[in-house]
Amino acid sequence: MNLIGDHTDYQDGFCLPVAIDREVVVRAVARSDGIVVARSDALEGIVEMPADGFEDPRRVVPKWGRSVAGVLRLLSQPDRPAVGFDADVSSTVPVGSGLSSSAAFAVAFTILTGEVAGYTTSPHSVAWIAQAAEQAATGVPCGLMDQMASVFGRAGHALLLDCRNLDIVPVPLPDSVAIVVVHTGLGRRLEGSAYAQRRAACEAAATRLGVDTLRDATIDQVVDDPIARHVVSENRRTLAFVDALRTGDLDRCGRLMDESHASLRDDFRVSTPELDVLVDALVGAGAYGARLTGAGFGGCAVALVRSDEVDEVATRACSRYVSATGLTPTPLVVRAVDGAGPVE
Repeated sequence: MNLIGDHTDYQDGFCLPVAIDREVVVRAVARSDGIVVARSDALEGIVEMPADGFEDPRRVVPKWGRSVAGVLRLLSQPDRPAVGFDADVSSTVPVGSGLSSSAAFAVAFTILTGEVAGYTTSPHSVAWIAQAAEQAATGVPCGLMDQMASVFGRAGHALLLDCRNLDIVPVPLPDSVAIVVVHTGLGRRLEGSAYAQRRAACEAAATRLGVDTLRDATIDQVVDDPIARHVVSENRRTLAFVDALRTGDLDRCGRLMDESHASLRDDFRVSTPELDVLVDALVGAGAYGARLTGAGFGGCAVALVRSDEVDEVATRACSRYVSATGLTPTPLVVRAVDGAGPVE
């Protein structure tokens, strides 16, 4: 879940994700026939394919198995054994919510495949492989933020991620503040959204300005380009948010979240009417600030709330949202936890 800094990762920018206490778990038993068989407790169909990585991810049915094929293809090496296994997938991450369920799945499957075959993949390589597998599975040119957060998460901390050099600085979260995530009741699929068009617009803007990415652009250079203006200003907001967290200025954190949502809504145009209503409801109910989280186009909003007011704020906000939209929101109070790895 990203506190602030959306649509900056694929432009070498800054973001501040948190690995939250929802998880995808994949349990496996090795097979002797070189076949991978996967079942999910939340998704329909059985995935079955050779472990050698030759299966074309774009042709796999059911569709959720395309990430499996992508991982197997990317991990396939002449010096690595193609070990088959039976895998059972369970998840407490809401699907299509903007909470990176697909990235969590790809990360978990990447780690599992190495564990079963008896080799270790470096943490950065896990993130890269999971990103590439998701891109192969969906055709969406997603950035690396979700996978990095899933791998490198630290309990009690947000992660200041520099997407140019992939440096991570853990930033402590004060005990006095809680993170509330509320699902709008409307799912989100990036495949059917304008995500790819927004990314292409960023790349075109960087080319026009003569910079490698919008990380290198100044606010004066992008003042007349709303898409580029969001990226440049969001990088500034992310760094300012980190400074405010470090000094305990939670009111400023809230204002920066509100500004981030306005920029995503008005400049980058990835919000929805439902997300706008939900963000307003959270702020009106007493949150320090709120914004959409993730790529937008539906899914969830995130808010910073005083720890001793979590239940009241969530209840008031959800009541206002139901009255305004008729939709059923799902509130989650989430904690920052350690990232992915083998479990006993």
